[in-house]
Amino acid sequence: MPASAPLLAQTIQLVVAPAFLLVGIGNLLGVFAGRLARVLDRSRALAIRHGETVGVEHQRIVEELRVLDRRMDVVNHSIFAGVASGVIVCLLVACMFIQQVAGFSLSAVISVAFVVAMLLLMISLALFLIEVRLAVRVIHVPTELLERD
Repeated sequence: MPASAPLLAQTIQLVVAPAFLLVGIGNLLGVFAGRLARVLDRSRALAIRHGETVGVEHQRIVEELRVLDRRMDVVNHSIFAGVASGVIVCLLVACMFIQQVAGFSLSAVISVAFVVAMLLLMISLALFLIEVRLAVRVIHVPTELLERD
């Protein structure tokens, strides 16, 4: 049964809200990719210095490289969860549109898709928080450089 113009307009209105969610997820992915790029830049700079240092300075570089490696893993997982969330939101939009146009119920699929998309988004954000905490741990200025009495 073909969809009427008013039904099609109503359907488009319904699927606009999840589309805004996609915009937000896209913006988050841009932030995550930026973080990953900064971690890669820092690790490359430290890799160059790695062979030129000895002693305490060398050990600091090795420790920071270990944390940077962990941060890369965490941010990659965060990006994966964010992209998966976006894909599920796209599926959600498609199911909503099909449900309205075709006239059969996909309510269960739509409900599950929304819950899964939100869970993946929460996982992505939680991983991002972990990455930020790892970054802050490395950023702290060494106590001996603060020259406290």
